[in-house]
Amino acid sequence: MQKKTLVKALGAAGLLLAATAHAQETIKIGLVQPLTGSVAYNGTADVAGSKQAVDERNAKGGVLGKKIELVIEDGQCKPANSVNAAEKLIQKDKVVAISGAFCSSATAAVIPVTEKYKLPMVTGVSSKADLTEKGYKYFFRATETDALLAKTFAKIIYTNLNLKNIAYIGVNDDWGRGGVDEFSKQMTALGGKTTMTEYFDHGTTDFYTLLTKLKASKADGVFVAAETQDGSILVKQIKELGLNIKVFGVGSWATSDFISLAGPAAEGIYAAVPYSATMKTPKNEAFVKSYVLRNKENPGKYGAAGYNSLNILMDAIERAKSTDAEKITAALHATDYEGPNGKFKFTQTGQAWGFNVVLVQIRNKVPEVVQMAPVEMPK
Repeated sequence: MQKKTLVKALGAAGLLLAATAHAQETIKIGLVQPLTGSVAYNGTADVAGSKQAVDERNAKGGVLGKKIELVIEDGQCKPANSVNAAEKLIQKDKVVAISGAFCSSATAAVIPVTEKYKLPMVTGVSSKADLTEKGYKYFFRATETDALLAKTFAKIIYTNLNLKNIAYIGVNDDWGRGGVDEFSKQMTALGGKTTMTEYFDHGTTDFYTLLTKLKASKADGVFVAAETQDGSILVKQIKELGLNIKVFGVGSWATSDFISLAGPAAEGIYAAVPYSATMKTPKNEAFVKSYVLRNKENPGKYGAAGYNSLNILMDAIERAKSTDAEKITAALHATDYEGPNGKFKFTQTGQAWGFNVVLVQIRNKVPEVVQMAPVEMPK
């Protein structure tokens, strides 16, 4: 009996040592994205881009001589779920940094958690302007803000579409309201008149009552802040009702999923986005080629967002020569990363600048670039 007990003890010790060795062999980075619900198309795309970045880095030997292990959690774009996901990643999985959490409201809920644990966090998606205006130490945004897109592209949209009376429709969350607010400010300053402002909940499938109001508003253009599932249903119902109105907005309009789901209703839509697969840069051409081989479709803004966020984090860990949170944070502030859509640097508040944003119009199922502009350092 004593011999058997000793063998069992040695076996358990061996398993413990093996588990510890495995933990030491990898560097864990957490990823919180919506993998279920109405924003799942977009969260899944971010995961695809994130995995591509990690696989490419691991194929070259990883970071600090170790493989990167991506630990993925479904935050559903809901604040409470995303907070629970972050707590699990930090306390149980022992990640050294987090990427996420997609929706601005979810990201806003997670930031106090990462601040509490003093853990670096990067979002490649959440664009509500004030996220980088609250003095957070460990939070970084590797994408544009709603205010930036509106300021950059409102004039060309207003002029190209010859807009006079404009309606605004947005998803009822921080991002949707922020997008509507920023674009309506810019459009009003240019001379546009607001005829209607309406919001809808994530997962809405019947927009007919809202669209009846849109028709009655006599608007000649409608700004829409929506993601893939909601946005595709909305524009299809606009077409079904025969509304002769110009559509522009922010969200997932330039993605393969949206164009496929919306079908003919996508034709002619203008979209202000931080990335398009049709951007002409050497880095983007290589990224698109690899992404298509892996996923059998062109990347959209969310695939690029995941790819950029993970590369930025892995670069920071490499330059920090450590997984220490303070050293990674310092390295993030010194970021000088070139991605598919240009170079990324961070201000002291954690806001990215230097990369390109684009205005596209969907023509024959292709998001053609109308204008590309670099993001200047915020004043």
